[in-house]
Amino acid sequence: MSKILVLGGSRYFGKRLVNLLLREGKHEVTVATRGLTEVSFDGPVRSLTLNRTDVQDLKKAAEAGPWDVIYDNICYSPNEALAAIDAFEGRVGQYILTSTLSVYDFSEIATTESAFDPYDYPLRTGNREDFDYGEGKRLAEATFFQRASFPVCAMRIPIVLGPDDYTKRLHFHVERVLNETPIGIPNPEAAISLITSAGAASFLNWLGSSPITGPVNACSNGKLTIREIISLIEREAGVAAVIQPETEQANMSPFGVPSSWFMDTSKAERAGYQFDAIDDWLPELIQLLVAERA
Repeated sequence: MSKILVLGGSRYFGKRLVNLLLREGKHEVTVATRGLTEVSFDGPVRSLTLNRTDVQDLKKAAEAGPWDVIYDNICYSPNEALAAIDAFEGRVGQYILTSTLSVYDFSEIATTESAFDPYDYPLRTGNREDFDYGEGKRLAEATFFQRASFPVCAMRIPIVLGPDDYTKRLHFHVERVLNETPIGIPNPEAAISLITSAGAASFLNWLGSSPITGPVNACSNGKLTIREIISLIEREAGVAAVIQPETEQANMSPFGVPSSWFMDTSKAERAGYQFDAIDDWLPELIQLLVAERA
């Protein structure tokens, strides 16, 4: 039995990952969370209460190892990365960090992993509040890749959607189309990548037995413009959206990027992973969300 630690596995794709690991029946899974909510899984797990920013908590988690694989879904700063390196050196076989498309600049062409090189990025220290989200993740990646002696892989993912999306980003658009509330979209022709919570969990699970190291992009095949996403909602809802370049902040789209932002997944595909296509799941998810509000 392999020993796996999931940092931040209580909800969304972290919870889905834990359930995938349990169903395989060949892992002893420990989930480390703040312990603020009770969570049920599809089998027995060990639990650790952990403050991700507390070095001593991380060291206690390390002492419960050694770990074959650690999945870190809740690292947002270089200081958090440094604390993990200090705690888990010599006590982990493979470390998989959840990173983000936000490490990249906007681009009208599909972005490959080489567009941001964490091995050559200047290091700075600081906590989560010292950086915006993208810079915090860039520095977390750079710290792991430049300072850790153990193997590290950083999964870079775009917006994650699903019925279990607690941020409710697609829900936001469905509700406003149904209510004929203006949606602020600066550039409806901007194209974006997407992935489902199930897809992110599946890829993380695969990475746990993959030789891939370094950064790797993960997203569903294909891209959609914001206008195309809105059109899918309009078609299902039978209501025309009210799109404006600007509106009050509460109605600005969480998809409202100024320019295209999508990824190339050739690295993962060359290693043998096959992603699903956006068209395979987005219309069905929109249908579900519209029906819930009918």
